Amino acid sequence: MGEFELDREEKLITAANYLVHELRSGKSLTRNAKQALESLLSELSRVVVVNSEDDRYEEDEIKTRLNAVCEKIMTREVDETMIWDLGSEAGNEFLDAVNELRVLIDGGTTEEVSLRKAHDVLQTAMARLEDEFKHLLSENKLPFELEHPSFRSDHCIEEGSFGAASTEDLIIGSSRRNSEEIAIDLVRPEVISDLKSIATTMIASGYDRECLQVCSTVRKEALDEFLYHHEVEKLSIEDVLKMDWATLNTNIKKWVRVMRSIVQMYLVSEKSLNDQIFGEESSVTCFVDTVKAPVMQLLNFGEAVSLGPRQPEKLLRILEMYELASELLPEIDVLFSDNQLGSSVRGEYREVMRRLGECARATFLEFKSAIASDVSSHPFPGGAVHPLTNYVMNYLMALTDFSQTLDSLLMEHDDVEYLSIPPSPDVINPAMVVEEESAYENSSSPEKFLAMTKHFYSITSVLEANLEEKAKLYRDVSLRHIFLLNNIHYMTRKVLKSELKHIFGDKWNRKHTWKFQQQATEYERSTWLPVLSFLKDDGGSGSGSGSGSGSGSRSLRPRERFQGFNTAFEEVYKAQTGWLISDERLREDVRTKASMWVIQAYWTFYSRHKNSVSERYIKYSTDDLEKLLLDLFAGSSKSLNNSYRR
Repeated sequence: MGEFELDREEKLITAANYLVHELRSGKSLTRNAKQALESLLSELSRVVVVNSEDDRYEEDEIKTRLNAVCEKIMTREVDETMIWDLGSEAGNEFLDAVNELRVLIDGGTTEEVSLRKAHDVLQTAMARLEDEFKHLLSENKLPFELEHPSFRSDHCIEEGSFGAASTEDLIIGSSRRNSEEIAIDLVRPEVISDLKSIATTMIASGYDRECLQVCSTVRKEALDEFLYHHEVEKLSIEDVLKMDWATLNTNIKKWVRVMRSIVQMYLVSEKSLNDQIFGEESSVTCFVDTVKAPVMQLLNFGEAVSLGPRQPEKLLRILEMYELASELLPEIDVLFSDNQLGSSVRGEYREVMRRLGECARATFLEFKSAIASDVSSHPFPGGAVHPLTNYVMNYLMALTDFSQTLDSLLMEHDDVEYLSIPPSPDVINPAMVVEEESAYENSSSPEKFLAMTKHFYSITSVLEANLEEKAKLYRDVSLRHIFLLNNIHYMTRKVLKSELKHIFGDKWNRKHTWKFQQQATEYERSTWLPVLSFLKDDGGSGSGSGSGSGSGSRSLRPRERFQGFNTAFEEVYKAQTGWLISDERLREDVRTKASMWVIQAYWTFYSRHKNSVSERYIKYSTDDLEKLLLDLFAGSSKSLNNSYRR
């Protein structure tokens, strides 16, 4: 039908043009032609009058509708009651009026005054919708609480000290678990459709920027409120660098907990809310504007941590931060996938993660240097397990929780120079380093975690070299052996009873078991051969290595031998009851072997000379000695009364 009408109009125009051309040609018109033109002129006049009347009628109708809509909108403007507090129906009526006003404006009007009035009313309506939108968002927000993930069992590190911090500082309660995005309601679901309707109207009216800005402002305040509620402060890099370790440790734990929940729950929920209100395409701007500043605040803290001193006590926490950042990276990429708006967040996130990784690697390498430089001026009381040994082995145990992460970091930047002991010729025995690294080459450790295994071997070799130097602080040779026995046994036990056994392998374990057994043997020889030399009829030590109180005893008579033995035994008893072997099984083993040495030799000598020596010189029976030997290595010095009799 439209094409037909168009053809007719074209034909009329063509005919009219022909008539005009003929009239201009100056030809005389016949009477019939003049009558026809008069009739045509009369008809054209009538048509123009009818069309003019139709236009005036339409214009009047538009003005009437425009006035009614404007009055409806301005009536609401006078009333300070929030429209949507009266219900969605009242809100929809207001939106219908606004949408009608927009249609009338888009349709156009011949009166400039009416058009200007309509635009003013529309602007007023948009300002009202901003307030209504903000009110709905603010009044219907729901509280967001951190979820309570199923934390794995805390890996507790035994008490001890190394440097300025206690190993208690290294206790990790990690929140690592399977990654899972969870969207929750951040505003009451029943107002979502109202928010969407308002947003749709404002966007259609050209006020999309204002609507997005209102949403971003309200939602950012909610996120800031969440961070404040969970004590996540806005800290500068200088603030973080000035923190003592206890305060920093607390803040890192909060960061790990909050970072996981924000990425996996809050940001996902915020993105979902924006998508529901604005649609996926329009929501990107609002989402990024809302969360960018709080996310950057969290990333700034991570950057500040990575810039701090490379102190050993920080390593586990830094590894935890790096591991979490790596785990959340795919989710960050999805949430900030827009190349233009999200690129800055993605870039900053990757840079902070890289710095945390580099900080963790450097701190680990500094740890080995700190072990080598830990110098003591006094021997550790009782020859017990040194705090350094305690710290290092529990530290390595804790690091196995991050085996995959630590190994990958070391593998990325591994350097042969880091696998040798830091130069400290006064402390380190180079032969021990070569020995330990040779053990690594021939170890049965698994193929995975090769870089970490190599470094762990190097660390234990540094530790043993340091212990050798600390042992030299003891004047008593026997106590040196007890000290090394305790510490090497402790190292071996920690490896065998933890995940470290998979790192060090069977050969390392066998080698170090032999090492502490060798120390036990050396202790027996250095302690009991001199004592038992008094019980040798030829005065010899039996092995040719006797020394101390037994030397020159070959010329002594039997009663003098008993007296010499009694004195030597009592000296050992007084000294070695104050020494400590904390491992009960090891303590019993050493006592049992000592008892075997002493009782057998004493019984043989006693049986041979009991009838030729006065009873007053025979101070102890074999039962007495056996009971007294049970007091050794208890960590509390005891003395014997000279009147002690069996």
